[in-house]
Amino acid sequence: MTRTQISLTEREYEAAKREAERLGISLAELLRRSLRALLPVDESKPWMRYAGMVETGDPASSVRIDELVYGHKG
Repeated sequence: MTRTQISLTEREYEAAKREAERLGISLAELLRRSLRALLPVDESKPWMRYAGMVETGDPASSVRIDELVYGHKG
């Protein structure tokens, strides 16, 4: 993953923080999801159209991905 820095107005920042909190995700994840919604899909990877759409409600889901996807640890 690449780190980047952006500038937001105070109003944009506060609104984004509130929305991220409402969704139970980080500000960075909110911004990544927003970008994915705007950027064209890579047609060579049609499954990417659905990336980030499924939510488990488990904030540790990325640590337990094998268990969530396959039902067991890999």
